[in-house]
Amino acid sequence: MTLERTTNRTVRLRNRSALLSKLFLEGPLTRQDLARGTGLSQPAVSNVVGELISAGLVVDAGALESDGGRPSMSLRVAPRFALVAGVDVGETRVRVELFDLAMAQLASADYPLDAPKPDPETVVRHIVAGLATVVDRAGVRRSDLLGVGVGVSGVVVQGREAVVYAQTLGWDGVPLERMIHAAVDVPLFIENGAKTQGQAEMWFGAGRGARHAVFALVGSGVGAAVVTNGATYRGVASSAGEWGHTTLVYGGRACRCGARGCLEAYVGAEAIIERYREARRGRAVPGADEESQIGALLAAADRTPTARQVLDETAGYLGAGVANLINLFNPERVVLGGWAGQALGARLLPEIRRSAQQQALRKPFEQATIQLGQLGVDAVALGAATLPVAHLLAAGGTR
Repeated sequence: MTLERTTNRTVRLRNRSALLSKLFLEGPLTRQDLARGTGLSQPAVSNVVGELISAGLVVDAGALESDGGRPSMSLRVAPRFALVAGVDVGETRVRVELFDLAMAQLASADYPLDAPKPDPETVVRHIVAGLATVVDRAGVRRSDLLGVGVGVSGVVVQGREAVVYAQTLGWDGVPLERMIHAAVDVPLFIENGAKTQGQAEMWFGAGRGARHAVFALVGSGVGAAVVTNGATYRGVASSAGEWGHTTLVYGGRACRCGARGCLEAYVGAEAIIERYREARRGRAVPGADEESQIGALLAAADRTPTARQVLDETAGYLGAGVANLINLFNPERVVLGGWAGQALGARLLPEIRRSAQQQALRKPFEQATIQLGQLGVDAVALGAATLPVAHLLAAGGTR
């Protein structure tokens, strides 16, 4: 075990980080709130808050009403201390969003992907164009950017630079961080998209207050982020959470990863559309892209037994997948997100719960809630934008 030598500097940094994190996640708060919430003494809070105000990181948020005596001033993180960008590299589009430190969206840009397996150069080109576009639309400077977070499909191996392994995209060791840095000189934070969605929901959405949760992402592909005791579980090389490539049916349908019977081969948007096409005896599913085709399936379910059967089966498969998560991780919450997960869950959540109940062990199922994400389709980009913010908070506000 490595022991860290405690110095006045490390104590001060730890205190700054604790107070800044509390203000960011729960503010506005008074100095008294901060003392109660962090366990620091009132003088220590006053000293650190004074430093943060002097640095421009914290500002007054107004006076609170008092029952008598001097009113308390509330504090908040300064929204324009810096800006952050979040990028969602999906399988159908690249979405770039710009936020202030109140996580208010200032601008966004979308770039559809025409190929089912986009080449990395195209993705990087869209990211670079998107960053230039959102900075221009917001009327800010590139130098105002604290950093850029990128949520991407596949396994993101962290090291001196982030490298992406996305089998379903045909990406095998793509040096994505280096490629983006070649065009844009800005701090980069690259992570799996399911994990960035999970962080966004933990901080701002359906995961708030939970210590043990699983965030399931269903889009073209399928993934999950596992949070245990408040921290994301990553495994030995950050690949933990590849829920979509757990086996649902031994020897079942072919999956894009090359295996057979994966959950993704049944409940990923591409797989659902293919199952619907087969149920229609090979007739094409209406719609120009996956999102419109899933919409067509949902609309047809009110009129045709074929569409209803496909959705019923999808709810059963998803419920079985959720039951596996419950049995494996014993979460207090399972949150269903992703663009397809949101669309399907809005209609199928009761059926998904029933299927999960039938497949899961009784006690862990009773201890878990299954619900939809609260942040919609922007969750991956928003979560990606929190990556540079998390770095700032951990550093006590030092850029």
